[in-house]
Amino acid sequence: MRLPIAIGTILVASLSLNAPVLSVPPTHGAKAEITSSNLTQLRINRRLWNKQKISNYNYTLSNNCFCIPDFRGPLNIEVRNGITKSITNAQTGKPVDSELLRQYSTVPKLFNLIRNTINSGQSELTVVYNPKLGYPTQINIGNLAADAGIFTTISNFKVLHQGSDIKR
Repeated sequence: MRLPIAIGTILVASLSLNAPVLSVPPTHGAKAEITSSNLTQLRINRRLWNKQKISNYNYTLSNNCFCIPDFRGPLNIEVRNGITKSITNAQTGKPVDSELLRQYSTVPKLFNLIRNTINSGQSELTVVYNPKLGYPTQINIGNLAADAGIFTTISNFKVLHQGSDIKR
């Protein structure tokens, strides 16, 4: 009598191990809240940045991704009068193709990258902003663990003035 029960238990257990895993997508409400929160934070920080009226600055940009080394950096980016003056490899000092880094070459372009990611609704997005000046310091788009994401860090930000540099 015990043998049929044991066999039945083993059969049920083995079937449950082979059962398909059902994933439940997040509710539309939760995704809408995250998108709304990201959009609100973007607007607040973009206004804060614009209020500073900073047009001459430089920063170091690093991308953690499965991509070509020139894109990963670290890269020194200098902006004068709101226009990218140079993008160089921080370790070698050699120029890097500015077209490759077009979306990352000024703070307003970083804001546009964030806005476009929010509007597409296709990627996960986490952004950290500088509380004083409003520029993004970290942008995490997609899922890096799944080889489908990019984690961007903006550091060493300096406002450039004629004759002096002020680090902020």
